[in-house]
Amino acid sequence: MATESGQISEFTPRQSAVLAEALRLLVDGGDKAVTTAGLARAANCSKESLYKWFGDRDGLLSAMIAYQASKVRTVERAGERLTVATLAEHLEVFARDLLEVLAGDVSLALNRLAIGQSSRDGSKLGKLLLERGRRQIDRRARGLLDAGQRDGLLRFADGDEAYRIFYGLIVGDLHVRLLLGDTPQAHKFGARAAKAVSAFLTLYGTDRVQAELDNGVRKAAPETNIHHN
Repeated sequence: MATESGQISEFTPRQSAVLAEALRLLVDGGDKAVTTAGLARAANCSKESLYKWFGDRDGLLSAMIAYQASKVRTVERAGERLTVATLAEHLEVFARDLLEVLAGDVSLALNRLAIGQSSRDGSKLGKLLLERGRRQIDRRARGLLDAGQRDGLLRFADGDEAYRIFYGLIVGDLHVRLLLGDTPQAHKFGARAAKAVSAFLTLYGTDRVQAELDNGVRKAAPETNIHHN
């Protein structure tokens, strides 16, 4: 049975609902709108529960970022070896999720806020975004690439470099343009993700991958529907 490792069990459904509400407050009113009292009212919970679950304000911000990062999925099937089709499918799931999350109001608000605070407080929010957001996403994706290499589908000497190439193929300058106010074209994310995966497999796929891709195995890969709030 497949498990989506991005949808982590770090938070209970109730905690996830509270974190989603906290992120909504952030988007609507900025970081000053995210207070324990305001969040308790908006999420219909007690301040005591917030302190118990997340600790202080930094703990709450850290949890918000981790929850947002969890929307970028990688798929793991315990004990199952990857095939060309399933590797391509999993890479596309990751790529589409990444594009949708980066282009969403929440991630844009968090990144703009971190940029605005970059000269204050030792860039605390920026560090949290790196540690609890970007690096968690990177770690899961690297695990998928390592699994592809283990199963004889990918070849690379430096996994970090291979991942940076993959990330660049997916995102390019899109995130910068969105932060500057460009309008996301979400209807193109599926095609963009597929193109990035195809280019990545061309660069790093083994001969077996190249042969199967030439035979159109990607066309047979099952569709995966993705929905984010």
